[in-house]
Amino acid sequence: MFAGLPEIRFSLAPDLSLKSPRSCLRSTDKMLRSASAQIFRQVVRYRSTDTSLILERSINRVQLLGRVGQDPVMRQVEGRNPVTIFSLATNEMWRSGDGEMSPTGDISQKTTWHRVSVFKPGLRDVAYQYVKKGSRILVEGKLDYGEYVDKNQVRRQATTIIADNIVFLSDNIRDRT
Repeated sequence: MFAGLPEIRFSLAPDLSLKSPRSCLRSTDKMLRSASAQIFRQVVRYRSTDTSLILERSINRVQLLGRVGQDPVMRQVEGRNPVTIFSLATNEMWRSGDGEMSPTGDISQKTTWHRVSVFKPGLRDVAYQYVKKGSRILVEGKLDYGEYVDKNQVRRQATTIIADNIVFLSDNIRDRT
């Protein structure tokens, strides 16, 4: 098929030690998936050259489910599009004690705060209008590491979630419409 690719051979011969047709199907399915994965890896390696590595796909996706910590603010830096910014709290809980499976022990919680920026014009305006402190929302987007200069002209680093989608889970919107 592709010149230079090593030949991959596999056999679909039935295993006579299998007892049921269902387990035979599972075994064949597993074997085909493994063979498909091997072929896919070989094709990717074959097709990945130094120039194609620059254009290869990667994933930067974030999903956060939490509560809004402050009402959003809209900012506009001269020469740039406006942005809606708000903070979102997510919680991680665990049980400490005799072991994770034990029903006894103290429940500990850690809150992490995330800075969310919304640049998409329609979503930016909806977020500014309807996201309110205490709202429970789901944010989907990407992670961004950037720098900015604060009021004292000090260069600072910031981690931001660039929102692509916001799902409102609180009743706040229903109460206002």
